[in-house]
Amino acid sequence: MATSISEEIEEIDRKQNTEVTNTGEFPPEYLIKHPLQNTWTLWYYEPDRNKSWEESQREITSFDTAEDFWSKEKFLFMRSLYNHIKTASELRQGCDYSMFKQGIRPMWEDDQNKCGGRWLINLDKKQRTTDLDNFWLEILLCMIGEAFNEYSDDVCGAVVNVRPKGDKLGIWTSNADCADSVMEIGRKLKERLRITSKTTMGYQVHKDTMIKAGSQTKNTYTL
Repeated sequence: MATSISEEIEEIDRKQNTEVTNTGEFPPEYLIKHPLQNTWTLWYYEPDRNKSWEESQREITSFDTAEDFWSKEKFLFMRSLYNHIKTASELRQGCDYSMFKQGIRPMWEDDQNKCGGRWLINLDKKQRTTDLDNFWLEILLCMIGEAFNEYSDDVCGAVVNVRPKGDKLGIWTSNADCADSVMEIGRKLKERLRITSKTTMGYQVHKDTMIKAGSQTKNTYTL
């Protein structure tokens, strides 16, 4: 019986290799995969005083099928850094996970992001153990499943920030001026996360965030 995640991964690999060796071919469940509309890239950020913010962003892996997403989510995600699974709620404070369409970097300055903004969900500290992981997973599923219908192309990616005062979840879109797209993405997100009407969710334009004078960025749209 595996005693660690690393051993569990190795045990799964051995089992798959054994099945291939014994039958001479891959079992059907290993051959049939469901392609996604886009290729997605997972990123990890950990602050390092010896590196710039951009240098501290690490590209972990990319995937383009539903099966590869679940494989990496369950077994391989962060393996190269920690050799075991880390959920968002287990991250050290100050760290981020990001998932963006391939070719888009998780930063405001990227050409695909610079004219856009983000729907932002603020969670208090106690929600880290009750809501954070479920919300993050649901956001990822919305993105890879193209749940925003005709506006899915406007979605760039999503970021989860784990912070001492409270955590943040943001879904980034490419065009802050397209109100129909921004609002429909926000409505679908609120519906899928089952956020009640009593909770206000705000959309912040990246340009406003970059030049903000105080600690808070104004909301251009709200739901």
